[in-house]
Amino acid sequence: MTPRHQRSLGRRKLLVALGGMAVAAPAVAAVAPHALADTDSGTAAPRAAGALPLTIVNDTGSFGNADVHVYIVGNRDGRQVRVTPDGTVAPVVLSDNGADGYTDYAISLAGSGATTLSLPYLSGRIYVSLGAKLKFKVVTDGAGNPALQYPAGWVASDPNYGVLHDCAEFTYNAAGMFCNTTMVDMFSVPLAIRLTGAKDQTTGTVRPGGRAAVFAAVRQVEEFAPLAVDDRRVIAPGHALDAGLFPKDYLAPYIDEVWSTYTGKDLTVTTNAGTFTGRVRGDRLTFDGPAQVSFAKPSTRDVLFCDGALAAPNDGTTGPVAAVLGAGFNRTTLLSSAAQPTTDPASFYRTALTNHYAKAVHAATEDGKAYGFAFDDVADFASYVQDTAPTGIRLTLTAF
Repeated sequence: MTPRHQRSLGRRKLLVALGGMAVAAPAVAAVAPHALADTDSGTAAPRAAGALPLTIVNDTGSFGNADVHVYIVGNRDGRQVRVTPDGTVAPVVLSDNGADGYTDYAISLAGSGATTLSLPYLSGRIYVSLGAKLKFKVVTDGAGNPALQYPAGWVASDPNYGVLHDCAEFTYNAAGMFCNTTMVDMFSVPLAIRLTGAKDQTTGTVRPGGRAAVFAAVRQVEEFAPLAVDDRRVIAPGHALDAGLFPKDYLAPYIDEVWSTYTGKDLTVTTNAGTFTGRVRGDRLTFDGPAQVSFAKPSTRDVLFCDGALAAPNDGTTGPVAAVLGAGFNRTTLLSSAAQPTTDPASFYRTALTNHYAKAVHAATEDGKAYGFAFDDVADFASYVQDTAPTGIRLTLTAF
């Protein structure tokens, strides 16, 4: 299979499509870069039908259907919208806020068994909360348009901080369904996606005991232990860094060693555009090849968010190389192999200084795939599936 980072970065437009939804939120979600189709490639493909059956299954074993609330929110045609229980797309408006200042967009599950809903075309998220409802708020953005303030479970002052919740991401349009379970911001509720259509695919399934194993794994590493918030969630280390809970220079020794190593020898990065060969020249890692691209030395925060010095523009050259470097830093494979990307998961996270959060969530899933950081799609290790002729999608809340 072609590594997803080697395909067009057009799908990474989701960072814009969904990131805009978090306007005025206490913190902007680090949205996983998948869930958009490569729709502008010019390749003919089957067209998806209209509304898609969405089945929600509560297999938590800890919460009854009456305690589970579903929210489908996103963007369509440049407007922020929500999906009503009957599958209608409704724009968010300020008058949706109730007397308490928040909306009630919750969709209830059936009294028992599975719940079937209708999912229209849009790019968005399916949130689930357990035991209490989420507090979404409609605000006015900088352009004067209604915008939705999203939950930020990694922010202690957020009104949803005490609520057990999580989400999956998707884009559904005429080109098909493109979706993922994401741990880019945090891990809380085990979720699995089954997408049927031209193929029958499942991803994100957490193995029995996997949720507890994630909490235990991060608590075993001193710097990562503060990421575990009671038994409610584990927040991503980048958000913990911003909150002062994670050392801002944690990866500095590894980053310095990468810079030192590739001052004296070549680092190659292979993408669809070709192979780039780089060395540190001056204070920048500069690559020659199909185009010349270069990168300043990243900070720990840049690595964890795959941003800053490792930002990936949708240009076909710098972006793909940045994605591979971001994955190499998070998986700490850049010193063990001078040819990137590496594709053997046995070589990932082998150093003491590594992204132990990403390591833990990958270890917890049955297929070894997870979205532990924004470029986890490099070499196809993200919990992402797509289908150009979908017939149904099932989101299962699996056992705790």
